[in-house]
Amino acid sequence: MAEQTAIFAGGCFWCMVQPFEEMKGVNTVLSGYTGGHKDHPTYRDVVSHTTGHTEAVEIWFDDSQISYEDLVNLYWQTADPTDATGQFQDRGDNYRPVIFVNSEEQKKIAEKSKQELQDSQIFDDQEIVTSIEPAKTFWVAEEEHQDFYKKDPERFELEHARRKAFLDSVWKKENQL
Repeated sequence: MAEQTAIFAGGCFWCMVQPFEEMKGVNTVLSGYTGGHKDHPTYRDVVSHTTGHTEAVEIWFDDSQISYEDLVNLYWQTADPTDATGQFQDRGDNYRPVIFVNSEEQKKIAEKSKQELQDSQIFDDQEIVTSIEPAKTFWVAEEEHQDFYKKDPERFELEHARRKAFLDSVWKKENQL
């Protein structure tokens, strides 16, 4: 077993945990902040739009059971890769879609996957604007933000409803082609 990490940002981290946590080979999914300039940011710091950080998830996975490519492919199905200014009801730079890469290999996989998604035209003529950036320090979010979908399932469903409706419409359309 070789444990690796992947870091993805795609809007509110509350909605990003569950899909990855349910995959075989994923050991841990943490909510947190990355990409900015402030050390040890808090949720209040990040939502103030002054830290440069975005909400993200850090995924610890066993690469003998699941590949980084599989995680990237799932990532595309959890976020809107055509919206650089936020995700769904969450607006602002702290909700921008980003794939943070830890190596040249991850970068190549992410870039290839992004190009394949663009070429597929699943999002019609819209540009895939998700950025691919080098990973920076991942700051784990406060405990109340960890496993939110388990702690407050009713609020999670409310937060997740718009995202789910959009993503279901896109990916169901793709699967019917």
